[in-house]
Amino acid sequence: MVIVTESGTSEKQIEEIIRVLNEHGFDVHRSTGVQHTVLGAIGVHPEFDHRQIELLPGVSEVVRITEPYKLASRAFKRDGSVFDVGGVKFGGQEVVVMAGPCAVECEEQMFAVAKSVSEAGAKVLRGGAFKPRTSPYSFQGLGEEGLRFLRAAADKYKLKVITEVMDKSQIALVEKYADILQVGARNMQNFTFLKDLGKASKPVLLKRGMSATIEEWLMSAEYVLSGGNQQVILCERGIRTFETATRNTMDIGAIPVVKKKSHLPIVADPSHAIGIRDKVIPMARAAVAAGADGILVEVHNDPDHAKSDGAQSLFPEQFSQMMKEVRIIAEAIGRRIA
Repeated sequence: MVIVTESGTSEKQIEEIIRVLNEHGFDVHRSTGVQHTVLGAIGVHPEFDHRQIELLPGVSEVVRITEPYKLASRAFKRDGSVFDVGGVKFGGQEVVVMAGPCAVECEEQMFAVAKSVSEAGAKVLRGGAFKPRTSPYSFQGLGEEGLRFLRAAADKYKLKVITEVMDKSQIALVEKYADILQVGARNMQNFTFLKDLGKASKPVLLKRGMSATIEEWLMSAEYVLSGGNQQVILCERGIRTFETATRNTMDIGAIPVVKKKSHLPIVADPSHAIGIRDKVIPMARAAVAAGADGILVEVHNDPDHAKSDGAQSLFPEQFSQMMKEVRIIAEAIGRRIA
């Protein structure tokens, strides 16, 4: 349930409300606003009478949350969350574009791509140093060397860094180099790993699993949130359906649905969602039109010779064209590209 305090409620009164909730076995998550403090009481206690909380001094409203996800719910936080990542804001009026290669291959490649995406207007540089590949014989990434290339290129062109972390052992290392930790689709329901990310100091971008429902996806976000990390960005990256004409099926409808159900920012990855280079830009346009807070797109300076996902990676000139088109759409719906 959610407890909303009255305007002007004292800190002593808030502490007393928290004490009573703890006494009844609830874990309490606090969100302090300008006018009100919101307390999320987490726990299953069917016999508990919420009127005991309503009667406490300083309590304005008690709302029961019926969804299985609590902290991710719009009922817990009515206004959309906005996360400031070194001056780049996710969830506000601006649409953030994150771009770069699927995999970090060498220093020269990263600097070339960083230069081109920065000039076109991207704010975050993406690139995988650890690659979860379907085949054990495929390129697995450069590890920490790749992270160094990624960070150096981003710093030179004043970009933030997003990169994938695959398990608990990599969190501390990746946090040294990245501004945002990406969780891939295969790890969306790795609940032990998600609990560990709840203790991370950096924002987490959580990709939707290939066969996950929206509720399952939000429940995975709940694991990170309940661990203490309140900065979770959701990413629609396509789901697996019976369709074989594209790599995945991009669930554009998930964007407005999630916006209704959750306060968390949501971005879209049209590269993995469609898997075909000449279809990426139309899907990026559609995602922005549907209300996505950002776009995560693959760009390579030489896609035909990429070590990973070259067929879905844009050439730099195509990325520049994409930026021109999504700017027009963002402005048409009252937003702007960051």
